Amino acid sequence: MRILLVEPYYAGSHKAWADGYAQHSAHDVDVITHEARFWRWRMQGSALTLAEELREIDGDFDAVIASDMLDLAAFLGHTRRRLGSIPAVLYMHENQLSYPLSEALAEDLTYAAINWRSMAAADAIWFNSEFHRTDLAGNLPEFLGRFPDRRHNELAAAVLHRSSVFPVGVDLSRLSGDPIRGTRPLILWNHRWEHDKAPGVFLDALDVLVERGLDFSVALAGENFRQHPAEFSAARERLGDRVVRFGYASAGEYTDLLQRSSIIVSTALHEFFGISLTEAVYAGAFPVLPDRLVYPERIPSEFHDSCLYDTNEGLVERMAWAIEHPQDADEVARALRSTMAEFDWSKVAPSYDAAIESLRR
Repeated sequence: MRILLVEPYYAGSHKAWADGYAQHSAHDVDVITHEARFWRWRMQGSALTLAEELREIDGDFDAVIASDMLDLAAFLGHTRRRLGSIPAVLYMHENQLSYPLSEALAEDLTYAAINWRSMAAADAIWFNSEFHRTDLAGNLPEFLGRFPDRRHNELAAAVLHRSSVFPVGVDLSRLSGDPIRGTRPLILWNHRWEHDKAPGVFLDALDVLVERGLDFSVALAGENFRQHPAEFSAARERLGDRVVRFGYASAGEYTDLLQRSSIIVSTALHEFFGISLTEAVYAGAFPVLPDRLVYPERIPSEFHDSCLYDTNEGLVERMAWAIEHPQDADEVARALRSTMAEFDWSKVAPSYDAAIESLRR
């Protein structure tokens, strides 16, 4: 089979997903993309510009898979003479129905409506976690109820019936070595420096650990799209030589950080899968995570009390425990590694292939 993969926002987890499937699929996967900037314009305009780019690619396709950043209904309309009636899969990395807006942004239903029309146009909708699918299903009635008439409510059940859970594949093969431990436990932050990851809560917790006199280092990695991330700069000053990494790490540097990290922390307000968590735990880090979002699904129930917190005090206590009990924390991390191994592309790509083959039949 020949599969067309369409990703208008080609960076970060979206890029890793597109490249990973293209590399590990048993089929031929052609990837067409745009640069990862101007996300609103990508959602509104990329259907037309990517349809134009498709004209430069010869040959026929057997199926198309597109990320949620594409207006799939519009794309299929613009390419109907080229693609015909081949099956179309919409992959939901996130959705705009429940994405938490920063205080600076006014609510705009435009982008949630694009997600909804794309779902309605798709032959199959794949969510990256069960939490994500349940979250969207819960938000859909309220979203459709905002419109004045002909609200599409009668379509919702059929659309959700076409949905399944297919996790993001993660390249874990590069992390096959043993963890590398330094003299200090290394706490890793490897999330975007954005409001929906609640970095202030994490940085405040570090201050409490310092006040307690605990010995640790911290790596403040992850992508930063702001020129002046004030809270991170201030924390760097306060933490001094405890900070062993500040800012985005290259691929090689990031792999090294993962293998050196003792503790991985999330304070996210929005997370539907957790690639950074999966990588860090597979590499040997003990996870300290909020008891919400996808995390209770990602961590087996027998480890919830050890790893999941529901208050800021609980966050601090679990981080402190991992610092003070490194052998016990390592034992938990080792037990969790096999859970994360299920998300390696070697296992995920064949499930994608089989599902697309079934749709094609």
